[in-house]
Amino acid sequence: MSDIKLTSQLNSETIDRVIEMAWEDRTPFDAIHAQFGLTEKDVINLMRREMKLSSFKMWRARVQGRQTKHTKLLSKTITRFKSNLQRQITLNKISKRRG
Repeated sequence: MSDIKLTSQLNSETIDRVIEMAWEDRTPFDAIHAQFGLTEKDVINLMRREMKLSSFKMWRARVQGRQTKHTKLLSKTITRFKSNLQRQITLNKISKRRG
């Protein structure tokens, strides 16, 4: 399926989320592919289409070759952090703890 067909099937909320994930330093393109089915090339084309030229150039310069955006380049020593409180966090608020 071509990029145009695939991205035209995305609603505006999904496009906004893909753009947000693409800007995040620690979200690899593989995560976007797993969640939305978009390859790195698809994401690049979506960003080119949805952003101003200057913003797109800034983003491309930022992610090009970045280890955290490309799982293959990621060091094996880097692991993802997950807070011990993760289960207790609801709606971005930490639950009251008794004890």
